[in-house]
Amino acid sequence: MSGTALYRSPVGDLWLAGDGRGVAALRFVGEGVRDGACGCNGCFEEAVRWLDCYFAGGEPGFVPRLQLRGTEFQRRVWRELLAVPRGQTVTYGELARRVGCGSAQAVGQAVGSNPVAIIVPCHRVVAADGLGGYAYGTALKRRLLDLEHVFLPGGEK
Repeated sequence: MSGTALYRSPVGDLWLAGDGRGVAALRFVGEGVRDGACGCNGCFEEAVRWLDCYFAGGEPGFVPRLQLRGTEFQRRVWRELLAVPRGQTVTYGELARRVGCGSAQAVGQAVGSNPVAIIVPCHRVVAADGLGGYAYGTALKRRLLDLEHVFLPGGEK
């Protein structure tokens, strides 16, 4: 069974979509998704539990079931993002090295196409000289990093 759900977070409303086997999409409402919820009869319970813990300042200690759809390269990048702990960041260049890619730009494109925001923590990828970009805007990236008490290279918070 597929469905959608709306999660009200401290940084804005989140839209979840899945196929009953896991979360396939987690996006901020207003980014090309519709508000509202339907169906799925509890298939987002793990994701909601994860989000509740995350926004309460905790480390959930598990990853909810995900249905990540993308190229093999994108999925490799996303799996590596899942290994970046709360409160830490990785640069695009370092992430490229971790996945065996010589192009930080290619990694940046894969990061930017992440379909499951926050849980697959693309907001933890930063530029070598500061914040870097974010698909949902740098102000929201800053808010997420602030929730995690992240200090960027060069003292930028």
